[in-house]
Amino acid sequence: MRDLVIAITGATGAVYGVRLLQVLRAEPGIRTHLLLSSAGVLNLKQELDMGRAEVEALADVVHNVRDVGASIASGSFQTDGMVIAPCSMKTLAAVAHGLADNLITRAADVTLKERRRLILMVRETPFNLAHIRNMEAVTLMGGIIFPPLPGFYQRPKTIEAMVDHTVGRVLDLLHVNHQLTPRWQGEIGVAED
Repeated sequence: MRDLVIAITGATGAVYGVRLLQVLRAEPGIRTHLLLSSAGVLNLKQELDMGRAEVEALADVVHNVRDVGASIASGSFQTDGMVIAPCSMKTLAAVAHGLADNLITRAADVTLKERRRLILMVRETPFNLAHIRNMEAVTLMGGIIFPPLPGFYQRPKTIEAMVDHTVGRVLDLLHVNHQLTPRWQGEIGVAED
């Protein structure tokens, strides 16, 4: 069984965390551990008209963000990685500076110290220098900064297709097979200069 930690924080883009949970729910052999910040719960309601219970039902295990004694707070609990989708700038800063002030940032800290895959889907634009320096710090520690920027080369027709393309790229980083989006097969033609 592969264990993956998914956190949803208070940045816009709650759809990415929800879609990730939906896809992983259908994958045999993967157990998801969900963390929801209080601001993340507000965004779920604002952006998706979803309540806490509805999102928690998508996960296999739900942890309270105040429970710093939970299984995922220890490096001895084996996970295959963690995704914070979306990741607020507050959460990014806490991860970058090793604050571990709640279970989300503690689990991220554990993921980094154990050299496991940590993916932060950071959401804020434009970035100020503090944001950029925090992203640099996390990158230097081995984390992956993954702003959910849509790709247009496959000509998505819906918002759902754009979300699936981004979630598919995150799943690729976690080595989870998926059929969310077609694979790039090469150029359509050679552009003239």
